[in-house]
Amino acid sequence: MDRDEVVAEFGRYLRLERDLSPHTVRAYLSDVSSLLDHTGGSVERLEIGVLREWLAGQHAAGKARATLARRTACARTFTAYCHRRGWLSGDPGLLLGSAKAPRPLPAVLDQRQAEAVLDVASTGEPKELRDQALLELLYATGVRVSELCALDVDDVDRERNVIRVVGKGRKERTVPFGLPALRALDRWCIHGRSLWMRAGSGPALFLGVRGGRIDAGTVRRVVHARLAQVEGAPDMGPHGLRHSAATHLLEGGADLRSVQELLGHASLNTTQIYTHVSIERLRAAYRQAHPRA
Repeated sequence: MDRDEVVAEFGRYLRLERDLSPHTVRAYLSDVSSLLDHTGGSVERLEIGVLREWLAGQHAAGKARATLARRTACARTFTAYCHRRGWLSGDPGLLLGSAKAPRPLPAVLDQRQAEAVLDVASTGEPKELRDQALLELLYATGVRVSELCALDVDDVDRERNVIRVVGKGRKERTVPFGLPALRALDRWCIHGRSLWMRAGSGPALFLGVRGGRIDAGTVRRVVHARLAQVEGAPDMGPHGLRHSAATHLLEGGADLRSVQELLGHASLNTTQIYTHVSIERLRAAYRQAHPRA
């Protein structure tokens, strides 16, 4: 098949069958294009030596370990797909080792900083009401920024204090939140959202200033701006609030399985990084406070 047709077919497979996010699809298609450039556009030339040569070139070019890990995963997915389609007689990706990306401990707020981020007086302007509501909900639930942006008004169950979240792979989960988030949501919906609603607003819970559904970039700017007001707080985006929520849950006595379900992690291994964060914070406190540390 023509090189562009192969890439287009693979893209449809990633979107429709694998149900990957648009960001992941773009990254994988970029990787596949790079791989096919290396083979001169020929799928038939894909074999283990060529794959290793391509990845070695990426390493020599100074690509980060996380990038190499993603490109290794992409190559394996692509060769398996080509084999199933009959474009390759075998799957060379099976012989390709899995590159592991480093997993640095995420930066998190301590509980005092989290309170300072959320304990801000409001003048009642719609933007302030919206920003406070989304910050409260991000920290209360630990949802991803994409999940927050996708929330509709009907996804909030005010009687049970839970939200319905559609996460990765279109998996649905129910996440509880507390009274501070509920109060902030009510103030936004009654005194803010109603003023910003337009004909095209639809059911979106959080709106931009023009009345459309809020986007991830706006949420990131809100989080960065609020964190900049708190002395000593690390500069991080919405995912940092997710990390902080998970860490504080574990520090408060929540079990790992419950945190996994709340965050929507497919594997418990992903959630376990927060136990390491809690241990590191405990060690830091011990070193600072114990006279014989």
